[in-house]
Amino acid sequence: MKIAIEGCAHGELEKIYDLIGSIQEEQNITVDLLICCGDFQSTRNLQDLQCMAVPQKHLDMCSFYKYYSGEKKAPILTLFIGGNHEASNYLQELPYGGWVAPNIYYLGYAGVVDCNGIRIGGISGIYKGHDFLKGRFEFPPYDEGSKRSVYHQRQIDVFRLKQLSPGVDIMLSHDWPRGITRHGNETQLLRFKPAFREDIESNRLGSMPCEELLRKLQPPYWFAAHLHCKFAALVEHPGERCTKFLALDKCLPKRRFLQILDIPIVEDGDGGEAKPVQLKYDLEWLTVLNLTNHLISIRTTNGYMPGEGGGGERFNFTPSEEEKAKVLERFGNDLTIPDNFVRIAEPYQPNQDGTVDMRSIEQPQAYLNPQTTALCDKLNIDDPLRLAMLMTGHKLNTSTYVDRQCDKEEEVPIKAAARVPNADQLELGDEDDDDEAAVEMEKGIEPLESSPDKPQTPVQPKLSLSSLLPEPKWRQDAHDSDLSTTLNDSTPNCSLLSLPTPQKTGDNDTSILSESALAVNDLNLSSPVQQQEQQQDNPPVKKFKRRNETIYAKDDSD
Repeated sequence: MKIAIEGCAHGELEKIYDLIGSIQEEQNITVDLLICCGDFQSTRNLQDLQCMAVPQKHLDMCSFYKYYSGEKKAPILTLFIGGNHEASNYLQELPYGGWVAPNIYYLGYAGVVDCNGIRIGGISGIYKGHDFLKGRFEFPPYDEGSKRSVYHQRQIDVFRLKQLSPGVDIMLSHDWPRGITRHGNETQLLRFKPAFREDIESNRLGSMPCEELLRKLQPPYWFAAHLHCKFAALVEHPGERCTKFLALDKCLPKRRFLQILDIPIVEDGDGGEAKPVQLKYDLEWLTVLNLTNHLISIRTTNGYMPGEGGGGERFNFTPSEEEKAKVLERFGNDLTIPDNFVRIAEPYQPNQDGTVDMRSIEQPQAYLNPQTTALCDKLNIDDPLRLAMLMTGHKLNTSTYVDRQCDKEEEVPIKAAARVPNADQLELGDEDDDDEAAVEMEKGIEPLESSPDKPQTPVQPKLSLSSLLPEPKWRQDAHDSDLSTTLNDSTPNCSLLSLPTPQKTGDNDTSILSESALAVNDLNLSSPVQQQEQQQDNPPVKKFKRRNETIYAKDDSD
């Protein structure tokens, strides 16, 4: 199975897919899965742009909206984690992961999925110590502080990943694990990025939680991005296990931002046609989510996970076979991730470009995503976004873009009443809905006034997509909800596939693909070397305009 690994995408999906297409044609291969290691920038419209922690002058819609609107479809199944330049309001709708567009799947704050037998885990965001122990209290519209804290890693996500038993094949993070430079060519890295020296010498480069997860999970492969350079390392663990680490650059010309990895998988059956690439939930991860739901916090103050020696409280949530069986039963013995993408927000209209003052665009309100609602109800867990909104008394917005489009189509002007069917052709409710009338007034729709001389024209009742979803677990009003267990801030502590054991390799194990310097074969895990100039007889690779080359010219920081 061939997997393309990409560093920071920065919204350039069209360019990435085009490049992979040219590689497939040139190398006569088929890429089965694309993995992006953060800064994906799944911006659907101009309002989403306002939720990104990027200076106003650098805001750019890029091309994701085309895949969200349906104008284009991702040609390759795409999996990604979040970074520190994201449409955080959209990703907050999917805390446990979900489809952000057809064929494009987000792993959530942290998550594990199965892709044709390969177990892929990941953690989104970057590490900042001052927010690590807090709950998930943020929701849009954000102030400048919460616009940044929303993408900071939280202890509950790291704690949950630590409960996994050995067997994660690929691990993803945006941040590098702390101390990783000691396992690669640190000297060459400092020649390319001399600003890293002080942080490396003080052991502050990278994420402490990611370092702990690397030591705990010991995956064969770990991929990252964030620091906008390519860096390879080989981390040896006790018991002759090791992890191949690779960080990749951002999507720009002549930058090393793409790697193609070939991982053998065990095919079912007698060697017939290969199975289509498909994502499934990871049973152990689902069970961990269920068992640790009571540890969710939405407080702005620090809390702690349960630990050994904390009395009778459970601190090890690595699930038993019995606990996993109960969760599997909830899913009807089918862990296939449903294709239930739905558009919540209106897609961007390109004719807005150049005519809109971005300073006049406001952030959107928070919306609850039906994908998350369906998963939470099935797994009996809570949506932290819903909890935060309930506790602060905010309205729970569950409508979708389809709902709102239907609402517009069903609004009947008085002058057009002749086109409305007769009353005996409609199935109207027995009682008037005062709440529905109030909603219509909020939308600015003039109500139809009845009078003795002019009978009221009946209107077709509305059918909302959200009304077809399972009843949310927290349907009650905030003041009626018992959130005592959810707000618990006190918190405790967690079959590898037959992949070839990573071994140290020589420089000749990596082939260079034209001017983009893309390694297509195995990972180069020896001392990284400078890429040679393109030979004249090499076939050309598509070149990209340097439209965004100055957007992130400086090293990313919080």
